Amino acid sequence: MHQVSITLLIVIVTCVVSFVAFSNQKYIDDLIFYPPAISRRKQWYRFFSCGLIHADFAHLAFNMYAFYTFGEYVEDAFNNIFGPTSGRILYLLLYVSALMVCLLPTYFKNKDNYAYKSLGASGAVSAVVFASILLMPTSEIGLIFVPFLRLPSFIFGAIYLIITAWLDRRGSGRINHSAHLYGSLYGIVFLIVACKLLSHYPVVDEFVFFVRSYFQF
Repeated sequence: MHQVSITLLIVIVTCVVSFVAFSNQKYIDDLIFYPPAISRRKQWYRFFSCGLIHADFAHLAFNMYAFYTFGEYVEDAFNNIFGPTSGRILYLLLYVSALMVCLLPTYFKNKDNYAYKSLGASGAVSAVVFASILLMPTSEIGLIFVPFLRLPSFIFGAIYLIITAWLDRRGSGRINHSAHLYGSLYGIVFLIVACKLLSHYPVVDEFVFFVRSYFQF
């Protein structure tokens, strides 16, 4: 019996909750990442619930498109590396745990900041994208807004991390670059540790092999 992909289920649930929240401000207020509500009222669920809501349709569409595009491949890879059952569990764990891990630096920085709020699944999506880069470093990644520019994923990933770290340090704008940065790094670390502990797949060695092969024309 064919199982529905975890990726598709996450996309469906996120879209449903986000669409409901678009027209319900109280719903947003109850689910949004709000550090003082966590530190003062112990509403730890906000680490996870904020990934189910988005600022607008464009925000939702961009996140879910990126997640589905990379997530389907990563989920299949997890199934092959860890087995169908363990693979699905670990893939879901990667996504759900990334929602929290990517926001921990933001939380500690803003736990008493009553003006700070954040929403969206970008940090968890970044974790999945960078897990795919570790697994498939020489596949090409293009930008939606610059369709003619395509780069090997390991080069794209390096550029992305540098720019995101710079933007996070600069600290301007409404985008939580910290969540993107730490989500990306977490996706890499999660996969390396999982492979080391739960499989015989040498993910780091394979990454190095493919990168070296890319430069050997």
